Amino acid sequence: MLSEKSYEIDDIVMLSALNHYLYCPRRCALIHIEQIWSENLFTAEGRVMHEKADSNKFEARGEIRVDYSVPLRSLRLGLSGKADVVEFHKQDNGSWLPFPVEYKRGKPKINDCDKVQLCAQAICLEEMLNIEIKQGALFYGLTRRRLDVTFDSALRSKTEETAKKVHELIESGITPKAEYSKKCKQCSLLSLCMPKVSARASKYLLDSMEE
Repeated sequence: MLSEKSYEIDDIVMLSALNHYLYCPRRCALIHIEQIWSENLFTAEGRVMHEKADSNKFEARGEIRVDYSVPLRSLRLGLSGKADVVEFHKQDNGSWLPFPVEYKRGKPKINDCDKVQLCAQAICLEEMLNIEIKQGALFYGLTRRRLDVTFDSALRSKTEETAKKVHELIESGITPKAEYSKKCKQCSLLSLCMPKVSARASKYLLDSMEE
């Protein structure tokens, strides 16, 4: 069921926060609450990919028009950001149907963080253009292939729920405690987050309080 809530301009958060939240709520809080950022090999490669996508603003390929770095906003979800690429496919009636494409440096992930980010982009476009968008794609630099994504009801619901959780997290102003896992090794904030140290410190404090 679609949310009827509409956010104010001052309450809008970055669209990429949804991806950060699904990867790790603590990472999302460090970036969007504490304003902490650090670049590593993975983020640098991703930035280069996005810069290439942004290098041209527009081009035409027959029945497809390609726009780069397209500004997006949804007051209903309280999100704003940019789409790396939006292809506009010409329809039989002469209209142009948007097809968002998001660039990622690695390979398809096990969870839905990239798909949710792409779906949020589609929802923004739908709200801005008053149309329905059924599909988009993720382009992964490691595989050099596109992964088509269908914006079905399940993915839309997950996207809306994630947006809601991100707003609740940021409004709380509280950064979740650290929990170390394998994905921490690839996080650019590893040295700042220090999940192993933070987790041990939290356990020590809890044990001390129980004594």
